[in-house]
Amino acid sequence: VQLQASGGGLVQTGGSLRLSCAASGSITSIDVLGWFRQNPGKPREYIARVSTGGITTYASSVKGRFTVSRDNAKNTIYLQMNNLKPEDSAFYYCTAPFLNIFGQGTLVTVSS
Repeated sequence: VQLQASGGGLVQTGGSLRLSCAASGSITSIDVLGWFRQNPGKPREYIARVSTGGITTYASSVKGRFTVSRDNAKNTIYLQMNNLKPEDSAFYYCTAPFLNIFGQGTLVTVSS
């Protein structure tokens, strides 16, 4: 399975974006899917994950602002990002972390 994120862009502080991640095949059997973000030269920050049972977990930096979800019928996962802050600016990648699968990222830039 390959993953491709989209939906990034430039937004003002306090704005919202919704990222999508399309999989090339079925995600039904992939237990955990999620998102991480990374800036050049910086470590990855895993920010959200969702299980097949719908259980979600979030990094403290995004909890209460971001919502992760999955649609197995569409082989797609989403990341709704609200109340964005400049420190949220990064490349965002969708991932199947336990399978070490991730695709090309999408850039999110939050202006102050």
